Amino acid sequence: MRPQPIPPQPGQESVWDYPRPAIWQDTDKHLKVVCNGIVLAETTRGKRVLETSHPPTYYFPIEDVKTEYIIETPKKGICEWKGVYHYYDVQIGDKYITKAAWKLMQTTANFGELENHYSFWANVMDACYVNDGLVTPQEGNLYGGWITSDVVGPFKGGPGTWGW
Repeated sequence: MRPQPIPPQPGQESVWDYPRPAIWQDTDKHLKVVCNGIVLAETTRGKRVLETSHPPTYYFPIEDVKTEYIIETPKKGICEWKGVYHYYDVQIGDKYITKAAWKLMQTTANFGELENHYSFWANVMDACYVNDGLVTPQEGNLYGGWITSDVVGPFKGGPGTWGW
C-alpha cells in the first residue's frame, strides 16, 4: 500500500513525484563527503539519481574523489535501472570502513553517464553535505539516498517500507 505523501513546501521536492523507472540528472549543487576529518569527495559536477519513494542518490566524478583512500573489493551488485556496480571500502588513517562506497562499472544504456562515478553511504561517513546542508542518511542498509531539507517523503528503506 502506497503511503500518504508529505506535501512539499515552496523550494522542496516530493520523492513521490520522482519517476519510476529511475532517471539521472546533472547537478551543480555543492556535494561533499567527510570521513575521519578528511574531505574524501567534493564536487559541483555531480549527478543525482531520482526514483519514486527514494531520496536522491548522489554520484561524484572520479576526478573529484580522493581515490588513494578507496579500496576495491570483490563484492558486486546489480541494479535493474543502473547496471553493475562494485563495492569499495575506505581507509583513512586508523579508520577502516567496509562497504563505504560503490561505483557503477557496467551501466545500462540509460545510465552510461554515471559510469565510473562513486557514491557514498552517508551513514558511515563523518558527514555528507548538499549545498552546506547536513545530509540525513536514508534508512536501511540497501539504498544510499541522501535526505536534505529540500526533499520530503515518506522515504522507502526502513522497516515496513519494502512493499511500497
